[in-house]
Amino acid sequence: MAMSRETLLGYLTDAFPEADITLTDLAGDDNHWQAEIVSPQFAGLPRVKQHQLVYSALKGTMGGELHALALKTKAPSS
Repeated sequence: MAMSRETLLGYLTDAFPEADITLTDLAGDDNHWQAEIVSPQFAGLPRVKQHQLVYSALKGTMGGELHALALKTKAPSS
């Protein structure tokens, strides 16, 4: 099983509509993704909480349909 760029981007844009999201397919197999997410929703939150918000947005697909996701998250610079 794999997750397409469009599906992954859909989950993320639904959860973070104002975010700047960059997806990179690390292995070319739709199974190992890196997501860079710059969202105002992350302002003032520790990185662990930011990542928890992202995993929550993926609705339980981590480890199943989505095998691996490397995250880079931050709030926009002011």
